[in-house]
Amino acid sequence: MKADPSAFPVLDPSEVAIFEAVGTRRRVAPGEYLYHEGDPGYDFWIVLSGAVDVIVDDADDRVITTHRAGQFLGELNLLTGVRAFVSARVAEPGEVLAVPAGLLRRVIATEPELGDKILAAFMARRAALLAGAAVFIRVVGSRFSPETMHIREFLSRTRLPHEWLDPDADPQVDDIVRAFSLEPSDLPVVIATGEVLRKPTPGELASYLGLTLDNLPDRSFDLVIVGGGPAGLAAAVYGASEGLHTLGVDMTAPGGQAGTSSRIENYFGFTTGIAGADLMQRGLVQAEKFGARLTAPCTAIALREESGHLTLELSDGTVVAARAVIAATGARYRRLPLDRLREFETNGVYYAATELEARQCAGSPVMVVGGGNSAGQAAAFLADKGSAVKLVIRAADLNTRMSRYLVDRLVCHSRIEVMTSTTVVGLEGDGALQAVRVDGPEGKIRVPAAALFSFIGADPESAWLCGCAALDNGGFVLTDRALTDVQLGERWSALGRRPLPFETSRPGLFAVGDVRSGSTKRVAAAVGEGSAAVGAVHGFLAFDHH
Repeated sequence: MKADPSAFPVLDPSEVAIFEAVGTRRRVAPGEYLYHEGDPGYDFWIVLSGAVDVIVDDADDRVITTHRAGQFLGELNLLTGVRAFVSARVAEPGEVLAVPAGLLRRVIATEPELGDKILAAFMARRAALLAGAAVFIRVVGSRFSPETMHIREFLSRTRLPHEWLDPDADPQVDDIVRAFSLEPSDLPVVIATGEVLRKPTPGELASYLGLTLDNLPDRSFDLVIVGGGPAGLAAAVYGASEGLHTLGVDMTAPGGQAGTSSRIENYFGFTTGIAGADLMQRGLVQAEKFGARLTAPCTAIALREESGHLTLELSDGTVVAARAVIAATGARYRRLPLDRLREFETNGVYYAATELEARQCAGSPVMVVGGGNSAGQAAAFLADKGSAVKLVIRAADLNTRMSRYLVDRLVCHSRIEVMTSTTVVGLEGDGALQAVRVDGPEGKIRVPAAALFSFIGADPESAWLCGCAALDNGGFVLTDRALTDVQLGERWSALGRRPLPFETSRPGLFAVGDVRSGSTKRVAAAVGEGSAAVGAVHGFLAFDHH
């Protein structure tokens, strides 16, 4: 593993003493395993004397680092509950200190400086694993397979170390097929810790890895947050940090649309910009640091009220109870009205521009459709990655909906051509997208393109709230001052109060972010709403308690 100084700190005696108060000492001998790759849970280990190797379980049992006195083992999966990516084997006799993961979380929350040191190391180690220090998960599937793309997107969005092997191009696949007696009909497959998952859905893969509610004993929470974008993650951070037993669920992966943004440059405090995935990963770790439990892919499909609690039926069939619920489900991408759209989705038509999609294009000409900031950021990112980009907008110029700093960048970029007053009318290709037909000032023309990136707006993801909360004409959720007396009805008169900030027409149900009527569609605004809503939740729980 690459020697990042922050990845392998040495604890001083006073820091070790903090863990000694909650841990258990034990002697260890060479060859003994503290945990194995694929274990569904393991302790936080501190080496007091001797040495412990971190190894990859392959034919050579490759050692990627060695921990000595004062150093500790583990990485982010100690907080998330994901199966161990590597094994830990004693190299030299000595003594170690074992601390259960739950007690580690408590120390991180109550000892800020020590917690920061541990979290910085965990994040640096995850970055090294993502950079290829170890391969825990292998995905074998064709680049033309939508199922393969869905799995890769899930693993990338959840930042889990993995390797993708294309059977059409990678010679290693033949050996894997023989070793596991695979048939072409089995693909895509995911191989993790020796287990072979044939044609898994992202949900089935998440369940195996330990990311679902199967691993949680609780089914009742103070606060359930539906949606894991900036608003939802901010609510999870503030809810958990303020002592609420908090669960967050998301239909795809934590991060929402912001997590797919290649670069966010107008977020307060990040003068050089930050990748959306990096910003959301920081929020995710923060939430888990304070004890929030986050699960994906999973979302709410129904909401009811039973015995004074709100109960949510989740897409995996689980039912959970909550004293309060925050809806942060955001919006779903609008789709271009094209005949062959479904044929090319995940195989040439994309709704995000991240490293994953950029690698699919491999510097080929692409088209970006949309006139907002997301489209502009995607065009700049793809052009910087080497693609010739056609940016297609219906308006006469870019200034209608796009921030000025982005407009200036796009018009000066040598690999970006802006096509104004133009619409997409067709897609062409045999198996993969090869060209896009557009209609503009020059009439109908054919534009070669290996990919089309669609950023034409989104509609609120509020169907699951139908009948539970008042919506505006566009389907966005109405809250607090936007609600009329007619929409509130007699129930609120009996309560003797008006809705709290971000509270919907259903007491105890709050809405934040893009799904809320009247919200500002910016990352900073969503973060502000998510954090502020937790204050309103506390107010509701105080009313409810009395």
